[in-house]
Amino acid sequence: MKVIQSKQKDLMATLTVNVKESDYIDKVNEVLKNYQKNADLPGFRKGKTPMGIINKKYKNSVVFEEVNKLIQDELYKHITSEKVRVLGSPMPIDESPIDWQNAVDFKFVYEIALAPDFDITLTSKDMLNYYNIKADAKLVDGYCNDLAKRYGIMSNPIISESGDLIFCTINQLDIDGNVMKNGIKNDASVSLDYIPDRKIKKLFIGVKIDDIIKVNVIKAFKNHSDLAAMLNVDNTTISNLELQEFQFTVKNINRLVPANFDTELFDKVYGPGVIKNKKEFIAKVKLEAENQFIAESDRMLKNDVVTYFLDKLKLDMPNDFLKRWLVKTSEKPITMEMLEKEYDIYVKSLKWQLIENKILEKYDIKVTQEDVLAHTKELIGIQMKQYGKAETDDKKLTDIANNILKNEKERKKVYDQIFDQRTLIVYKQKFKLTKKSVTYDEFVKLASEK
Repeated sequence: MKVIQSKQKDLMATLTVNVKESDYIDKVNEVLKNYQKNADLPGFRKGKTPMGIINKKYKNSVVFEEVNKLIQDELYKHITSEKVRVLGSPMPIDESPIDWQNAVDFKFVYEIALAPDFDITLTSKDMLNYYNIKADAKLVDGYCNDLAKRYGIMSNPIISESGDLIFCTINQLDIDGNVMKNGIKNDASVSLDYIPDRKIKKLFIGVKIDDIIKVNVIKAFKNHSDLAAMLNVDNTTISNLELQEFQFTVKNINRLVPANFDTELFDKVYGPGVIKNKKEFIAKVKLEAENQFIAESDRMLKNDVVTYFLDKLKLDMPNDFLKRWLVKTSEKPITMEMLEKEYDIYVKSLKWQLIENKILEKYDIKVTQEDVLAHTKELIGIQMKQYGKAETDDKKLTDIANNILKNEKERKKVYDQIFDQRTLIVYKQKFKLTKKSVTYDEFVKLASEK
């Protein structure tokens, strides 16, 4: 059997497979003999059916199966041995019916799309910005206040104020403004911070236990999922709610009193004796915030790298073939018109995949099973510390990690994390990065404009 590849033209080539009877007949005869051994047809003892009947009944389908297996194997061997960088998979050019009953030699021609040939070279001329996000005073104050609230205490004041959490019995009202007998009813807490309408929010301020407030819940609570949870109904009920007036009877008022910025708070947050005063506390919060922002800056750099390479290389792609291949191989039926809407996103992703593979090859970036296991154990250890669990021995960590890595999605996630870390090191080393300090708000604005 021969596989002949034509010369490349516009990133396209053909693979011609010539199959002779001698290539498959031995395998076909072997399969048919097994059929004969196991055949149990009317009028014949098991295993004694004449070969002529077996051939008549099964030979065409067996030839079809064996020839197709042979073709697929040979195509794979050719692509692998010749290191042909194909996009998609080979598609037959002529799909006319084949006379499997009478023909013994076959010729199949496939078209293949080839990946564009390119190289990755980074010099000092390849420049990108790297944004160091600085925590400004407003952001740090917000973080400090959040910590004070987290370690604060809950009180039960007599009269409500803005920011309180009010526990109510909630009843649906009928068209006359009376409590419905079979209407929606639930006990739930109402957070004043989540009522966007100022007029409605004002109704819940200055109330005390047993006071009654009547509001249109659709106007009061814009987030329908939160409203559904508060009323203990599903989202469909909220969408079809005709009687929207509800009565809220105050049962309790909860107010979170933030902790004072003193040694007690500092010790709770960072451990005894680590922080001595508010100035050190603010500095520590600022440092932690900026360290957390490094991941955001790295993510921006990765996105900029993708855009940079796509713009710089401007890879040509065999678009006509790829579109036809996508339509043909899609699990769900799609038309060319449907595909056109999503094709730009697909081809951009494919280009980046080719570029990233070239980067991994160029800079010898590899991830071994040992790397994956070690990284997973490290992640488990960090998670245990976050939950205050005692450190465990290496064998137990290994067992937990191996169990997690049995899940294909989890294993892929860890592989991707390590590859991202290692490619990021290359980007930071090879690109000429101009470091720019920005506030978090400025960074968010920059990200939204890209």
